Amino acid sequence: MKKETSINLDLIIEGCRQGNRLSQNKLYQYFYGYGLSICLRYAKDREQAVEMFNDGFVKIFSKLDQYDSDMPFKPWLRKILIHSAIDHHRKHQHPETFYDWTETEFHQTTEQPQIEENEDVLPYVQALPPAYRMVFNLYVMEGLKHDEIAERLGISAGTSKSNLARAKEKLRQMVLKKRKVLKTNRL
Repeated sequence: MKKETSINLDLIIEGCRQGNRLSQNKLYQYFYGYGLSICLRYAKDREQAVEMFNDGFVKIFSKLDQYDSDMPFKPWLRKILIHSAIDHHRKHQHPETFYDWTETEFHQTTEQPQIEENEDVLPYVQALPPAYRMVFNLYVMEGLKHDEIAERLGISAGTSKSNLARAKEKLRQMVLKKRKVLKTNRL
């Protein structure tokens, strides 16, 4: 297994496989920041992200026997946390939260704000409706294609595309609104 840090991840994982609580705690603590940052993108707030993260770690501990120790651990962990976020969304959202809009049903302007290099986009993403946030993250952050998103979420590829378009439009509107408020405050 490739070494990802100076800690002996192999020993910690082996301890987790044997049900050692100290090893489980070490693994949880070591990947807390990384894992929570993934879950925050899919959650509406920190509390929901922690819930997704904890659910994900339960799955990680229960599926460690499926982990191939010849592969890096971090991508495997990431995949499980993303699936945990999808499961959380399915459990707490109704199927009708995904909207199948055609592109002509909403107004898009040509004004496209540029995100500043030091601007935190997480609050914008978290403010999206859950369905838009899920599709946006899977497409933009994880690089999945619409057919893959559709399969994972149980929706059509067209619905995935329209939810992504709506998410981008809502993000654009939020950024423009914030910029107008900041500009007004400077006057």
